Amino acid sequence: MFFIYNSAEIAEKIKSICKQKKISINQMLKDCEITKSFIYDLEKRNMSPSCDRIARIANYFDCSVDYLLGRTDNPDSHKL
Repeated sequence: MFFIYNSAEIAEKIKSICKQKKISINQMLKDCEITKSFIYDLEKRNMSPSCDRIARIANYFDCSVDYLLGRTDNPDSHKL
């Protein structure tokens, strides 16, 4: 079974986490060493995020990659 994700939904999830944690998107991108156009590229260009970038963001927020990709509603599923 293949999981197909929506890049815009990933962008929304990242923005939502930033808001929850009271961290600006620009600060998170800077801290993760990701270009400022990353969110725009996900939302408007429907570009697929690299595994490396998703892993960096997951590590930054201490959440699972599956949570960022929308495969689980549990951000702590990587801790089980």
